[in-house]
Amino acid sequence: MATSNLIQYLDGTGVNYQLLTHVPAFLAHDVAAVTHVPDSELAKTLVIKADNSRWLAVLRADYRLNDRMLKKALSVKHVQLLSEDELTSLFPDCEIGAMPPLGNLYSVPVIVDKSLVEDEEIVFNACTHTESIKMKFKDFENLVKPKIADFAEPPHAAEDREW
Repeated sequence: MATSNLIQYLDGTGVNYQLLTHVPAFLAHDVAAVTHVPDSELAKTLVIKADNSRWLAVLRADYRLNDRMLKKALSVKHVQLLSEDELTSLFPDCEIGAMPPLGNLYSVPVIVDKSLVEDEEIVFNACTHTESIKMKFKDFENLVKPKIADFAEPPHAAEDREW
């Protein structure tokens, strides 16, 4: 049901996309593997509370969110991930953890890490753990009109700073 609503929306926009059906995958790295795309092209969607606002933070599957950088990018003092209960109420048509990065469908603003802009195509969850969407990043950007900022980094960068 949820994927059909997403497909109906995408069909109505006229953008080109591919619906990828795959075995169940719950972690971003696993979704990349089963869809046969590099982690760098898989867009993972994190739902955050930034002060009193909700945002979708979209970053490469092989990157980690940097809280300090995200606070600066959003000009806020506090950021935290939403709980599963909050996700269920905000995305009632999606399986938990399979939200697409199309915040415009849920009246939630979107911030995209600048590293994703470098990719010609992106792949993201399509409301289920068995379907994903592949589309050109430029088409995604035109539909969503996200804020683009630097707020994520490769996992080893955070570890290097700790030493």
